[in-house]
Amino acid sequence: MELCKRIGSERFKLLYDIYHMQIMEGDICATIAENIQYIGHFHTGGVPGRHELDETQELHWRRIAQAIVDSGFTGFVAHEFIPRRDPLTSLRQAVQLMDV
Repeated sequence: MELCKRIGSERFKLLYDIYHMQIMEGDICATIAENIQYIGHFHTGGVPGRHELDETQELHWRRIAQAIVDSGFTGFVAHEFIPRRDPLTSLRQAVQLMDV
């Protein structure tokens, strides 16, 4: 975020990888709310293991999706996980889960 602040351009944004940020810092929803002006894109991935977004993960994905919506973000959220089952079933579930 500091780099975005220093550059000071609306054309320079960050990819906020929720998987990595949970591992590195946590506090995902607060970070999104405080820094949305610097985020241009989101990636998802279940923690731990970068698997499907489901009840086996430590993140509450519907709450995160709601935080993204509440921030006014209108860009893209990409699902970047390693499915343990049928990939289309996993993707369908992730899209439904994040649709708030």
